[in-house]
Amino acid sequence: MSIVKVIEVIAHSEKSIDDAVRNAVSEVSRTVRNIDSVYVKDIKAHVNNGKVTTFGVICMLSFRVEDEVPVKAKKKK
Repeated sequence: MSIVKVIEVIAHSEKSIDDAVRNAVSEVSRTVRNIDSVYVKDIKAHVNNGKVTTFGVICMLSFRVEDEVPVKAKKKK
């Protein structure tokens, strides 16, 4: 049986929304394996002096949880 876990993360970029999503996936993939998909829950842009300065996204990332294989105890001699 396959279990899927979902986590929510916030990421940003000075370039684009697309880059912000890629940053979210890149950062999470440093510590989480088996990422299957990303759902963008919300998008926002910060504005300074009438210009967009950064793009922010709230993402839901889903990943498969690996089956844990029991470790056999070592026999003492």
